[in-house]
Amino acid sequence: MGRVANWTSNRRIALPLAGGAVVLGLGGGLYVTGLVAGGDIDQGTSVLGVDIGGMTLAQAQRKLTRELGPTAAAPVAMKIGDRVEKADPAALGLSLDTTATVDHAVRTGYGPATVIGRLFASGDRAVEPVIRMNERTARAAVDRIGADAGQQARDGAITFEKGAAKAVAPQQGVTLVEDRALDTLRTAYLRPAAGPVVMPVERTQPRIGAEETGRAMRQFAQPAMSGPVSLTVAGQRLSIGPGVLGEHLKMRPDAQGRLVPALDSKGLLADPAVARPVGAVTSAPRDAVPRLDADGRVVIGDPGREGRQVTEAALGKAVLPLLTRSGDARSGEVATVAVQPELSAEEARRLGIKEKVSSFTVEFPAAPYRTTNIGRAVELINGSVVMPGEEWSFNRTVGERTPENGFVDGIMINDGQYVKSPGGGVSAVATTMYNAVFFAGVKPVEHGAHSFYIERYPEGREATVAWGTLDLRWVNDSGHPLYIQARSTDTSLTISLLGTKKYDEIRATKGPRTNITPPAKRTGSGPTCEVQTPLEGFDVAVGRVFVQGGKEVRHEEFKTHYTPRDEVTCTPEASPTPGAPEAPGASPTPGASQAPGTQPAERTPEPRQTPEPRRAAGIAQAAQAPRTP
Repeated sequence: MGRVANWTSNRRIALPLAGGAVVLGLGGGLYVTGLVAGGDIDQGTSVLGVDIGGMTLAQAQRKLTRELGPTAAAPVAMKIGDRVEKADPAALGLSLDTTATVDHAVRTGYGPATVIGRLFASGDRAVEPVIRMNERTARAAVDRIGADAGQQARDGAITFEKGAAKAVAPQQGVTLVEDRALDTLRTAYLRPAAGPVVMPVERTQPRIGAEETGRAMRQFAQPAMSGPVSLTVAGQRLSIGPGVLGEHLKMRPDAQGRLVPALDSKGLLADPAVARPVGAVTSAPRDAVPRLDADGRVVIGDPGREGRQVTEAALGKAVLPLLTRSGDARSGEVATVAVQPELSAEEARRLGIKEKVSSFTVEFPAAPYRTTNIGRAVELINGSVVMPGEEWSFNRTVGERTPENGFVDGIMINDGQYVKSPGGGVSAVATTMYNAVFFAGVKPVEHGAHSFYIERYPEGREATVAWGTLDLRWVNDSGHPLYIQARSTDTSLTISLLGTKKYDEIRATKGPRTNITPPAKRTGSGPTCEVQTPLEGFDVAVGRVFVQGGKEVRHEEFKTHYTPRDEVTCTPEASPTPGAPEAPGASPTPGASQAPGTQPAERTPEPRQTPEPRRAAGIAQAAQAPRTP
């Protein structure tokens, strides 16, 4: 009995052990199967739709590279406002990290329950790709793309072209938002989309929208261009067509954001289509013209006259209201106003223009270019009134010596010899003015002598000018206004200063020539070669003595250095230029430029800028122009 019982007892114990062995054997097989069949990545795992379940790390990485690589390298289309820009992912700092992505997809547990459980699991697992962004590269790219694709807000506007009004449509301003743009690019990268990635932007609305632009077109612009306006000036009718009106008409926004008309009355009055007929029925004022009588006293030879003119304000006031009318209502009258001369006979007497303060004459050989250039400079200078304390400038008064300003090519000095240049000969005017100023006893501010001496000018008392580099300037410190009277012929030029004398007499002194330097010889050729007679170089000192009550009250000295004037001969094929030296000792008039190496006369300190001199005798001051070579 005991053995039976014992056997039975052992059997009861063995059965469970046997059953357990069966269970362990079965579970171990499934575990091994799960380990072997499952690879490194669980079944059902995918990245952006690419199945990598059951693969090893290497297999999964190769498949992701193959399947997602083309998409990862494809250009990214971005919509910024209304514009679409494309850029390579590398330029945007974007890339797909397949190694890190696969690492994230690897199974996380290897226990029996986990491994066997996965064999019977039916769910799928989507793994997000690991996207890298180089922020520095990305920000630089976003800045660049934003600058290219962004747009400024543009107000609605109206333009006038060839007699017609045209509307300019308003436009929203679009600015790319940089920080949000980076997140948008990172999120959209590798994601299939129906169109470009819509980038985050800020929009700015224009101040003048489509509604206001349309209103301005209907209420003003279209009526303004509907036909001509008719004006009556001094009893004469004048018609101004839409083409001319549109050239001087604009519409600008006011403080309330409404487009309002703005007429350029000054430009309209100067337009030849208006200026010619207006000028025919109006008259400019004429200044009084002082002259000297037989006793050297100033008398008024021409008392001048009052003028009648149309002002810019009157023209604008007449035209603007007519632009929104139609038919006969587009007619109006423009009033004229009396305009007094700048210098009347009474004003000349009041200013103390009563006597000749100084006068100087320069004579020169006749040449067509001298007649033209000297005459034009004289025309621009004559009639200037320089008030006490004002500065007079040759370059400001005469302007640049260009064909547009009435000057022609002449002879000048350049690099120590004669050459052709626009405005050649005007140095005769500068020299004459300098001597008139010298003997008037007023203050020279800037002047320079020629590089070598010109025999017909006083030694040390002559001047040349160059646009943009050398000027002749002086200040009227006489205490009274000075009237500039300039006259010229084909062979002479005289400039007189009329006013009230400050000194009884101004005397000139001159020292001997020193530091004498002999000239050299040179040979030139070609059409620009100019024959040149030789002359020594030297230094000279000139004095100015101020005399009052028979006594010397003041003395000034000016020193000038002249370089030698080399002898220049031209080869036979060279053709002499009209106006070149006719014989030894007959030098052509110096030109409008100072040669390199010129030593100007000693200068006094420059004063502060003073107002422009008033113009008289109806001569308008020439406008300054860019510097010539």
